[in-house]
Amino acid sequence: MQKKEKLLEIRNLKQYFNIGKPNEVKAIDGISFDIYKGETLGLVGESGCGKSTTGRTIIRLYDATEGDVFFKGESVHGKKSRSELKKFNRSIQMIFQDPYASLNPRMKVSDIIAEGIDIHNLARNGKERMEQVYSLLETVGLNREHANRYPHEFSGGQRQRIGIARALAVQPEFIIADEPISALDVSIQAQVVNLMKKLQHEKGLTYLFIAHDLSMVKYISDRIGVMYFGKLVELAPAEELYSNPLHPYTQSLLSAIPLPDPEFERTRRRKTYDPSSHQYADHEEVIMREVKPGHFVHCSEQELKKYQAQYKS
Repeated sequence: MQKKEKLLEIRNLKQYFNIGKPNEVKAIDGISFDIYKGETLGLVGESGCGKSTTGRTIIRLYDATEGDVFFKGESVHGKKSRSELKKFNRSIQMIFQDPYASLNPRMKVSDIIAEGIDIHNLARNGKERMEQVYSLLETVGLNREHANRYPHEFSGGQRQRIGIARALAVQPEFIIADEPISALDVSIQAQVVNLMKKLQHEKGLTYLFIAHDLSMVKYISDRIGVMYFGKLVELAPAEELYSNPLHPYTQSLLSAIPLPDPEFERTRRRKTYDPSSHQYADHEEVIMREVKPGHFVHCSEQELKKYQAQYKS
């Protein structure tokens, strides 16, 4: 079996925000995980859990309070020269939640998409620049005529396609998709996700897909991480997480997914998560532990034994 190549490594990452002493928001509180080349890692959790902050810290929009991020073995948050930052910014791109707010309304679509091409000198002349723009528009399901329009002339789904084209313009290896479908109609969400899967297959892309829609995350992700109040509480292959969720918070999230069965929905009982149910002694170490190969849960040694017993029963 071929060993998977680590593209991104997150080690004990912390991101704290001071909102006036003595208040401190622990948006990310010591999380660690890896992302392998060619895969999609889904990151889910309720609003305010820290998943978007994780993406923004990885791409250096925020400086990490503590811990580190390694991209292809090199520290992301270490001191970098201008040329090193430029190379890094070309390797990692981001697709944002609100496709309208992330596009400059005063710029034509051709200039929005070509911004990265210009910064990184990826076109020898104006003709080659426009040919690249046209090609990118067609790649994301739009056409050449759209190049001369402005963002307000497009629907939400079309704007997100423009955002994807802009991200692809610099030929990145890794894309952070920060809730890229949450602002779109349900009918359009599947189209955008299918486009992202198609592009991943064609271009060998790696994704961190941040979302709160668990059903869509399962569809696109190879593995899924679940965040709760700044901590990663469970990480497992997508099918494994859905068929055998172990952490009570993961169970509560999955129990809230509606099913297209009115009779079942009338009688089903949803699980609620009570964080106070986790009471640990001072000497107990609560960390991410591997319950079975590839399935990690944030727990104590005693809880680990309980989870392992569930597998054997």
